Amino acid sequence: MAKVQTDRREFIKYSTLGVLGLVLAGGVGISPYLLGEEMRLRPPGAVDEKEFLGLCIKCGQCLQVCPYHSIELADWGKGHGVGTPFIDATTRGCWACKGVPCVLACPTGALAHDCEKPEDIHMGVAVLASPSSCLAMSNTPIPEGFNTKMHRFTQGVTNVTQNELEILEKLDSFAGKPCTLCADMCPIPNPMSAIAMVPDKDGGRRPEIYEGCIGCGACEEVCPTATPAIIIKPRATYASIYGKGTSL
Repeated sequence: MAKVQTDRREFIKYSTLGVLGLVLAGGVGISPYLLGEEMRLRPPGAVDEKEFLGLCIKCGQCLQVCPYHSIELADWGKGHGVGTPFIDATTRGCWACKGVPCVLACPTGALAHDCEKPEDIHMGVAVLASPSSCLAMSNTPIPEGFNTKMHRFTQGVTNVTQNELEILEKLDSFAGKPCTLCADMCPIPNPMSAIAMVPDKDGGRRPEIYEGCIGCGACEEVCPTATPAIIIKPRATYASIYGKGTSL
């Protein structure tokens, strides 16, 4: 009987080590690919992705000070960088706070402290990904109840801020009007340097992106279509998408 128990312990030990070895080996082999696919929208001031992942201690301080509840922490289902902060602009973009409190709260420099104001933010760049669904281009008025998504975001939340309530109030006032939300809700101090509505060849109006776009994702959040017509390309530069000195 003693020999059977010993053999069982040995089997369990080496089986466990074998499985652990396979997992670790797989992780080593897969992680570069996961990193390559890791293109989340990071909070303002985020340094280069590899450096960011090395510096971020997953403390959640940036999340706690965000007055718009824009920042989430990646869970196990989100791939590489579990516990690191990111922004899902389809749900809630960054609203470019004047004092950039998330950066001030970062204790390690993963969010660089030289990002001191909205104009210093460079998270990515906006792209009109689905022109066919853009209400402005088809001259379709903004439907009543379009803002249900954002109202749901605040329902049942005990710490809704005045900042969020002001956004909701402003957004609700656009119902039934021609869609200009992506341009009119742009939060940077000089929104005309980032985005404007221009005449389209088919008779509607379309969003045109300029070099002042900081990639905050507010336009993606407020887009009233089921799937946002305008989205953010994380960490992309204006030049990489549109070419130097050009616009959409």
